[in-house]
Amino acid sequence: MTTNKTVLRTQNLKSYYILDVYGTKKVVKAVDGVDLEIQENEIYGIAGESGCGKTTLLKALYALIKPPLRLMDGRVVYTRGDQDIDIYSLRKDEIRKLRWEYIAYIPQGAMSIFNPVIKLKETYRDFLDSHISGKTEKEMLAIAREHIDKLGLPTKILDAYPHQLSGGMRQRVAIALAALLKPNVIFADEPTTALDVVVQRGVVQLLKSIQNLQRNTIILVTHDMGIHANITDRLAIMYAGKIIEEAATREIFKNPLHPYTQYLINSLPKFGDTGKRASTPGNPPSLANLPEGCPFHPRCPQLSEICKERIPKLTSTDNGHKVACWLMNGGEDDKNATSS
Repeated sequence: MTTNKTVLRTQNLKSYYILDVYGTKKVVKAVDGVDLEIQENEIYGIAGESGCGKTTLLKALYALIKPPLRLMDGRVVYTRGDQDIDIYSLRKDEIRKLRWEYIAYIPQGAMSIFNPVIKLKETYRDFLDSHISGKTEKEMLAIAREHIDKLGLPTKILDAYPHQLSGGMRQRVAIALAALLKPNVIFADEPTTALDVVVQRGVVQLLKSIQNLQRNTIILVTHDMGIHANITDRLAIMYAGKIIEEAATREIFKNPLHPYTQYLINSLPKFGDTGKRASTPGNPPSLANLPEGCPFHPRCPQLSEICKERIPKLTSTDNGHKVACWLMNGGEDDKNATSS
């Protein structure tokens, strides 16, 4: 349950990949003017097709910007107690301290965060040693075991090497590691990718358990709308680097306003329905060569002339429901947005 206290907000966040392709500069607008307000003690979902900018958005929120990715504009502000912290105004050592202690990141693919030649207990010990001083090795191992046990995982996994665990168990151990220092905000990037449905359920239950125990905020990126329906409190739909719809998850599934969101939800299988489901027509646009006007207009069945010319602004309707579509927003366009 949310508390209506904002823990993270962005202002006109833009993060582009600047590429040199055979001597020609190529600009990929992966995150293109995103404004978010994420509340304390909620699970906030970000959905959209592959290549829409979801992972890049998480990297920008976490200040994980490395060339060719660049921060072009905007702010990322965390509220810690009574203090507002612009993460891009901090020094590298200050960002490092903020990470894991206040914000944590679960990347795609659990194996990428574990050293394959050391046991998991050593990974946990090294992690604790880098953030907690004055503890003996025995005390740090006891902290790790207590944490693992509290989350319902077998403590014997700490004596295993990463390759000795199944993919699903490795993913759950990675999630548990991210929650070890009880951070206020956890970013989870496609945590159920490449896992079967039964294992996905275990991962989702673990995320819920962590959020219930620690009362923190989880920002979950996945293209799987079924997972969003089961776990998230609020949901943002991303398309071509922009947020095009945002509302309470139940509201979005009950009353999707943007034509793209309608396709995402209507394509989901339903019990007892043996008919074909309609998927979104066409293909997503290249983020390096976006169309004029609304980026969805080449695929939209409700296209009008203004859609080809101007980008609609994300505006509020009823119940805090926001949508960027000329069908809904009464003619407001995004003054900060420029057509490509």
